[in-house]
Amino acid sequence: MTDLKLIALDTEDLEVISAHVQDAVVRVADMGYARGDRRFALLMNRYDWQSGQGRRDKGQRKRAALHFDSVQSVSTAGFDPAAPEGVLSLLAITFSPIDGPAGIIELSFAGGGTVRLGVECLEARLSDLGAAWAAAAKPAHALD
Repeated sequence: MTDLKLIALDTEDLEVISAHVQDAVVRVADMGYARGDRRFALLMNRYDWQSGQGRRDKGQRKRAALHFDSVQSVSTAGFDPAAPEGVLSLLAITFSPIDGPAGIIELSFAGGGTVRLGVECLEARLSDLGAAWAAAAKPAHALD
């Protein structure tokens, strides 16, 4: 399989990235804001939803990097950002416009944790980093 390299410049693009990173596992220590570069980045072990198509196939996880540019502010809730060994499961990424191209990007994690990024405009990049391995289990979600 080929490695993903995606760019999001609007909400439709971000929905595609969000679908590809659903159920990614992220260590708190692997997230950070570079204020001088105005970039928020995170490393993750994303579940490759395209690899686990069969009922018995558990699929695979891939090491990936995601970053957001033009970030003006970062706030967190629902987890301790000072706990470097904390592990979060990413559920979705959304964008809410506020004024023109500016808005809020929200990363929602299982258990109610969130990271909110105030951005001048939506610009995100997701790249697989090459490492891939068999997943221990295929993520499952309860139906509403």
